[in-house]
Order: sequence, then C-alpha cells, then structure tokens
Amino acid sequence: MRLNLPEHEFNVKKNDSGQLVIFDQLRKRFVALTPEEWVRQHFVHFLVSERHFPAALMANEVSLTQNGIKRRCDTLVADHCGEPLVIVEYKAPSVQVTQATFDQIVRYNMVLRARYLMVSNGMCHYCCRLDYSNGSYAFLPDIPDYEAL
Repeated sequence: MRLNLPEHEFNVKKNDSGQLVIFDQLRKRFVALTPEEWVRQHFVHFLVSERHFPAALMANEVSLTQNGIKRRCDTLVADHCGEPLVIVEYKAPSVQVTQATFDQIVRYNMVLRARYLMVSNGMCHYCCRLDYSNGSYAFLPDIPDYEAL
C-alpha cells in the first residue's frame, strides 16, 4: 500500500509458514507484516533518513507497565542522555487518527513523560510538543528534525 511517506525498499519475505514478514532495522529481526507494521517501518525509515533521528536511540515495541497492566509503546525515541524524548503511535492506513488514538498515547506518556508525541496512520502524521512546566501542549506544523527537538 502506498503511504504519505518516502518510498523505501524493505526486506520482505515469506516465513516457513507462508506469512509475510518484514525486517525491522531497530529490532534486528523479521516481524509479521501487518498494515500497522508497514506504517511503522516507513515512519521509522522517514525519521532516520529524512529527520536525522539516531537509530541507536530508537526502539520499537517498548514494554511499559501502567497501573499494573503491561502495555507496549510502538516506538520510543530517547534523547542523548537516554531519557524518553518522543513516543510514536501507529495505526493502519485504514484506521482514522481520532481522539482515542491521542488518549492511548497520552496514557503511555503518563509513565514515560516524553516531551513529544507523534501519531501516524501512514497518511496523516501529527506531532505534539508538551510543556510540563506550564501544563500545555502545541501541535507542530511538521515532524521536526531530531536536533530541533
């Protein structure tokens, strides 16, 4: 499926059971190729190649515990000190980004306290900067370069 992200050649193949899998450069292994995973792989590639995010400071499917419940953050980006800087939540292209999507990422951020939240369904992308000192947030017009964060 064509996304609103730069094209890229990915390593896609069928595994032994005939399921399509894609190589995840951050996890260094093949994972099931779902519509959401297709968005994740394109968006991560976009962040690394176009917005200069250091792949070494990024991780996919990061486990966290919230109110005793284990959850997984789609992508976590750290700052140069290793602290959470950006949380990214992905949806399949057929899934609209709604308030529920933002509610989900905000719940994850109650644990992680990142300074930026990003949401993408591969077609629409949103970036929000949080200001904890005055309890406010602002949506940015574009996904910024890593060094501008």
